[in-house]
Amino acid sequence: MSANTRSWIGFLSDYGLSDCHVGVCHGVIATTAPTARVIDLCHEVPPGDLRRGGALLAQAAPYLPPGVLLAVVDPATGPGAGTRRRALAVTAGRSVLVGPDNGLLLPAARALGGASAAYAITSRTHMRHPVSATFRGRDLFAPVAAHIAAGLSPAALGPEVPVEALVHLPEPVARLTAHRLEGVVLSVDRWGTVQTTLGAGLFEEAGLRVGDTLTVHCRTGEVRVPFGRSHADVRPGEAVGYLDSAGLFALARHTNSAAEELGLQPGDSVAVRLPTAVDAVR
Repeated sequence: MSANTRSWIGFLSDYGLSDCHVGVCHGVIATTAPTARVIDLCHEVPPGDLRRGGALLAQAAPYLPPGVLLAVVDPATGPGAGTRRRALAVTAGRSVLVGPDNGLLLPAARALGGASAAYAITSRTHMRHPVSATFRGRDLFAPVAAHIAAGLSPAALGPEVPVEALVHLPEPVARLTAHRLEGVVLSVDRWGTVQTTLGAGLFEEAGLRVGDTLTVHCRTGEVRVPFGRSHADVRPGEAVGYLDSAGLFALARHTNSAAEELGLQPGDSVAVRLPTAVDAVR
């Protein structure tokens, strides 16, 4: 693969935007690979939230040009920084994912067709020195991503690691039983829309269609909502369930926060009762 086919870098982190961490990483990339172009995907991942970071990266990956996906989200950052997780470069499709070996990268690799190879980043030649124990994004991950964008083969970074030996996050709960669809809240966006782990395939398998009335159970009780296509299918203040742009079931309130009114947060259980079921989820 020629150098210019990986000249894009998609960048996701839990660094936030209240200080200069993201800008410094941009500076390191620009110094190493001046022609590389960076797409900032998100830097407001909740600190250390691997499931949220992995989901966002996976949802964005299919819409990016072939290139490098740089992702830095780790419970070891921030006040607990200093834990040394293996650094990885993972090839998937025509792209390379760079980040810590904590499960963050693999959902995106699957979204790109699956990880074909993985390499432990051990080559000190492609890092900044000294490598900070608390800012590996600046000194390790960003320069490595830039070198790959400039044409470096991931195989030059260190020994190959079996893909099956990488850290995997637990599979999110999403299943169809005899009476219901069972999942969990994956994320809550800035408008209070609740995204769950329940995908379009499960709704199709269950025979649920747009226009149905859904009974949704959660830890705060039960809510009945129309199965629509967007917020526009209901009047202001009313709730609606729909499949979002990622193909996942979401709960929203037109002009209001569904998460606040339903008392839902990431990790909470949710269930959609099938029309023929008579049992209630407790």
